[in-house]
Amino acid sequence: MSIDTHAEHTVGEHHHGQDCGHESVTHGDHVDYLHGTHRHALHSDHYDEHESVAEHSADEHRHGAGCGHQSVEHDGHTDYLHDGHQHAAHEDHYDEH
Repeated sequence: MSIDTHAEHTVGEHHHGQDCGHESVTHGDHVDYLHGTHRHALHSDHYDEHESVAEHSADEHRHGAGCGHQSVEHDGHTDYLHDGHQHAAHEDHYDEH
């Protein structure tokens, strides 16, 4: 099973960039563009939804085999499902996907 969350608009409908009108934030090796409570990140021919840092840290709960959460393969990494959202390891924290 694979779950991808794509942004509500396509690259053709609105192209994020220097003068697009949305605040940009560096997120690892790419730039996210802020839209209310979520972020858009360019991914191939579409934007992915990148939400804020997850509600728990890696120190509070470590995801992995046997952690009790369903795992989902997502673009070369594993996300873990939590009540309708996904946690993805990112450096020293989890992102909401």
